[in-house]
This record gives sequence, C-alpha cells and structure tokens, in this order.
Amino acid sequence: MLLTVGELARRCGMTVRALHHYDAIGLLQPASRSGAGYRLYARADIERLHRIQALRQLGLSLTDIGTALSGPQQPLADVVDRQIAQIDRELTEAANLRERLVYLRTQLANGQSPDLADWLDTLELMTMYEKYFSPEELKALPLHTNPDVQVEWSALIGAVQSAMDRGATPEYADVQMLALRWMTMIERGTGNNPEFLMRLHAMNENEPAARAQSGITQALQAFVEASVVAARLAIFARYLDAHDMERMRANYGKQMYAWPMLIADLRKAMDENTPADDPKVQQMARRWMELFRAYAGDAPATHARIREAYAKEPDLRSGSSVDDALLGYVRDALASLAPTAH
Repeated sequence: MLLTVGELARRCGMTVRALHHYDAIGLLQPASRSGAGYRLYARADIERLHRIQALRQLGLSLTDIGTALSGPQQPLADVVDRQIAQIDRELTEAANLRERLVYLRTQLANGQSPDLADWLDTLELMTMYEKYFSPEELKALPLHTNPDVQVEWSALIGAVQSAMDRGATPEYADVQMLALRWMTMIERGTGNNPEFLMRLHAMNENEPAARAQSGITQALQAFVEASVVAARLAIFARYLDAHDMERMRANYGKQMYAWPMLIADLRKAMDENTPADDPKVQQMARRWMELFRAYAGDAPATHARIREAYAKEPDLRSGSSVDDALLGYVRDALASLAPTAH
C-alpha cells in the first residue's frame, strides 16, 4: 500500500510541510512517485519515519538523526522497546506529581495550610529534571544533587565559552584539553551512566529553559562535540598510520549519539546477569561491531592498534561508561556467535 504525502501526514498527525522538509534534507525520501510526480510512501518509508520520530523524542536534532540513520540500524523492535520504557517513566512521574497535587488539594479543601516542605516537594516534581528522571534516579544524579559538581560544570562551561569568544578552534591544544575535561565531568555528573547522559541531552534539546540555565547553547554543544572528536583523533594518531587516520577523520564521531544508548542497554543486560550468548545480547554485540567498523574499517591489524590505544589511553573512554567488564561481556557475546555471523 502506498500513501501520498497528504495521506501520510493525516494518518500520522504531522504536517505536509514537515514531510516535505524531511524529503528536502534527505532524511525521509519516499520510495517512489506517481506518474504525476506526487510523493508515494511505502511501508519501509513509514518504518523509517517511526525511527526518526523516536529519535526526536530522545532529543536528537535532525542533523544527528540523519547521521544516526546513515549507518547500521538498530532493530525496530528495540526502538519501540525504548519508547515504551520512556512512556512508562513519564507515566510514573505523572502519577507521582498527581499524588502530590491531590494531597495538597485535600489539605487546602480542609482549610489547612500545607507545610513549606510539602510545597517544595511538589515544586520539585514540577521541575524540568522531573520530566526526565524519577525521584530515585535524581538522587543518583550527581549533577542534580552534588553542589561541587554543579560548580565545576559551571566553571568548565564558562571556560569553553571564553575559548569560543576568543576565536579558538577545536584544533587548539588547550581547547582539546577542555574537551577531555568535559568528558571526565560527564562521567562525574551522570554517575557514569550513559542512559542519564542521553536524558540530559534530551532535556537540553527539548527545554529552552535548560539551555538558558546551564549555558550550554547549541553552538557551544557543537563546539565541544567537534573538540572531543579532534582531541581523540590526536590520541589515535599516535597508534595509527596515515591511511588509517584518513578513514578515522572521515568517520569517527559520526555515530556519537548511537553509542550511549547501546552501552546503556548492554550494561543493563550485564547487570541483570543476562548470559552473553542470549540472542538479544548477541544482537547488541553485532551492533557494537557495526559501529566500531564504521570508523575502524575491517583490517584486523588496525583493530588491534585501536584496541591498544583504548587500553593505554584513558581519555578515549572517559565519559562513555565502558570498562573492562563491559568489553569482556561484548567479546564473550561475539565469541558465542557462529563463525559466519561476525
């Protein structure tokens, strides 16, 4: 069954203008056109649209979504699972807020004045963070609970902004040092939790007030991302030859926001003691290798040099939540696959 752009817009609750824009930027180009030149969307196009909208809900920009969809794709079932988990969190948060509001209303209806603590607890549930984290998760989020971390973040953001204001570029050595500090602070600020990182990214993308409060503008974010890539490429250059570095410069960092989601899912499976040969873990391990090969290529010798760099250079892993235990888990999953599968 083929749908025209108008039919697709009506069925999925989007505007024709938005779909035209997705086509114009190459994000969703329909499979075919009618004899009169009208866009016609097939099942595969609609599945891709689902991926696009799911990634938008996670806070990715259209540019980042295009990059994420240009490489190997996560199974659509996993995308839906992640959406279900996100909705479950939102329902829990909404239920908690409703419970607090009902409690306040009952007190007010009885002519009582709620305690200051009751008002503050309710207001906390209404903050931006509560849209993305449960109260229990907030307690485990140092960026929200630790004043020292908050002060260090503010100082680092100010230092990056100062570097931008003086015209520095990601190739500057001092900027790369700031970028590597940024990744270390991500590790501290999120409790080394990649899922928390993605939710903070979504909050920054979806809540203008969050950017205003943190000072992490879109320009500053893009500057830091480019600087992190430049800093890590400079480290890889100590281990790789010119040919390998040419490929790395062309591809490293393109899937920046695909890694945290995958790492979070693998860590969860590992923490739940899911066997490495479980089919879902094997599928995630395949995805790991797809992302790795996207910038490392297929030569075993190059893979060995890159792994040596990761083993010897802590700055290549900082902020990623990747440790030896997780790497061992991925290796075991890959080893459990049939020889023809990897």
